Amino acid sequence: MDIATVIGLGLGSALMVLGTISGGLSIMDLIDIPSVMITFGGAAAATIISFPWTSTMAVGTVTKKAFQNPTFDLPNLITTLVSFSEKARREGLLALEDDINELPEEFLKKGIQLVVDGTDPELVRNIMETEISNTAQRHAYGRSWWDAYAGFAPGFGMLGTLVGLVGMLKNLGGGDASAIGQGMATALITTLYGSLAQNLFASPIVRKLTRRSEDELVIKQVMVEGTLSIQSGDNPRIVKEKLASFLTPVERAAMKDDGE
Repeated sequence: MDIATVIGLGLGSALMVLGTISGGLSIMDLIDIPSVMITFGGAAAATIISFPWTSTMAVGTVTKKAFQNPTFDLPNLITTLVSFSEKARREGLLALEDDINELPEEFLKKGIQLVVDGTDPELVRNIMETEISNTAQRHAYGRSWWDAYAGFAPGFGMLGTLVGLVGMLKNLGGGDASAIGQGMATALITTLYGSLAQNLFASPIVRKLTRRSEDELVIKQVMVEGTLSIQSGDNPRIVKEKLASFLTPVERAAMKDDGE
């Protein structure tokens, strides 16, 4: 579980509640079923229209990634690639074939297998970078559902505002104060809901998924550079220094300490 996502959503919700209570309102004052239907339901409907049904069905799987911690340990990956480099220089590239099936990542398996099979280095790079490009496109398409929702939500909030104003004005001449108050409540709360849907959930989810994608693509790029270095027979120390450039200074220092 990604604690940052949970804390962010919890903190934002808690501050909204505290702000509401501090302003002399109760939580029930901000709950309006017609506003929920217009804002959240309308934004969801518009988003569903914008995408194939398969994308809507997959949105739960995509969203789940924003709440999960990344599974890859980049320093450990670099250590594995350096050990492969040492073995390849000592025993030859064919010696890596026995280790391929133990690798947890299919992308790296494919790269090492291409190397063991004697594939031209330029072709290995092209194959692996093409897959990286396609992965980036799939990720962008996957998070675009929430990106679209974030765009629609404020618009439906404004639409709900107009509906509430129409209801308020319709009852204005009749002097029905309760109806006027209900119309005004719907008018204002839908705008609030639209802003919350965009700024507290949908847009942050898009940003988190973008970061997850960037992290995964960096890991895959490390795999590409490591695979090609192994194929070219680079010195393991050079391989380590090259791949360590992808790490933060703190991670580099930790890896250096572990190696000593």
